Amino acid sequence: MNRVIKIGTRDSELALWQAKTVQAALEKLGHKSELVPVKSSGDLNLDQPLYEMGITGIFTKTLDVAMIKGEIDIAVHSMKDVPTALPKGIVEAAVMKRANYKDILVHKGLDFLNSEGTIATGSLRRRAQWLHNYPKHKVVDLRGNVNTRMKKLQDNDWNGAIFAAAGLERIELKPDNFIDLDWMIPAPAQGAMLVVAMESDTFCRDALNALNHRKTQIAVHIEREFLRKLEGGCTAPIGALATLKDEIVHFKGALFSMDGSQKFEVEKEVAVEEIDGFGSRCAEEILNNGGRELMAEFKKAIKQ
Repeated sequence: MNRVIKIGTRDSELALWQAKTVQAALEKLGHKSELVPVKSSGDLNLDQPLYEMGITGIFTKTLDVAMIKGEIDIAVHSMKDVPTALPKGIVEAAVMKRANYKDILVHKGLDFLNSEGTIATGSLRRRAQWLHNYPKHKVVDLRGNVNTRMKKLQDNDWNGAIFAAAGLERIELKPDNFIDLDWMIPAPAQGAMLVVAMESDTFCRDALNALNHRKTQIAVHIEREFLRKLEGGCTAPIGALATLKDEIVHFKGALFSMDGSQKFEVEKEVAVEEIDGFGSRCAEEILNNGGRELMAEFKKAIKQ
C-alpha cells in the first residue's frame, strides 16, 4: 500500500468536496492519496450555454486526458456530468452512495408563480420541465459553479434559480428561501458520485471497489441506460429516476420538447433480478409513443 493514489478533480468548491470525500474513504482503508485539481473546459467558458458547447463530456474530458496521460490515477465526477459511454481504457470503479437527488428552487418570494416571472438555469432538462408547468414564465441561462450561480441570482432581478439540492447541501450553501421541486424529474444519476480509473490499473480498481454502493449503482445504471437509448448521441431534455426498495425497482422517466410543450413519460416497476435491459425498454416505450419524432427534430436542429 505504498503507492500514492493521485485523485483528479475539477477545482470548484463542490468538486473538491467530492474528491476529498473519496480521499477520506480511501485513507480510512489505509491508502495514501493526493488531490490533483484540474480546470475543465466547461468551467472556463461561462458565456455560452452548455448545449451549444456540445454538453456531453464537457466537464469530464480534461480529467479523461489527464488520466490517459498518467497525470492522475483516478477521477471523481458528479455522475450526471459523465457521458454514458466512457473513453476507451477508462472504466467505472465505484459509484458512491447517492445523496439528495431532488432539484430545488432558490427564490426571492413565490408570488410570481401564478403570474409572470423569470427563472434561471443552464439545464435544458430543468428549463423544459419548468416551462411545462409554467409556460408564461421566461427562463434565462445560468452558468458557473454553485457559488457563482448563487451570486448571479443575488445580483440579477430574476425571481429564482434552479439547483441540485445535493450540491448546495454538500458545501453547506443551501439557503432558507428554497422549495423542493418534487414534480421535477432529476437528471439521470443526479446526486451520485462516480469514480473512474484506467481499466489496466488493478490496484486502484481494487481499492475503489470497496467504496461501491450497490443500490445506488443499480439505480443509476438503469437511469443512464434509459438516457443512452433515448439520446442516440443527441442532447435533449431528459429526466430519469430509479429507486430501489425491497429488491423492487421503481422507475420514472420523461422526454420533453425544448419549450416544455410536449412531454413523453413512462413509469414502471421491475424486480432487481429482471433489470437487464429495463432502462432501454422504458426508453423504447417513449420512442414508440411519439418520442422518436421529437428526437429526430432535436437532431435536425443540431445539424442546422
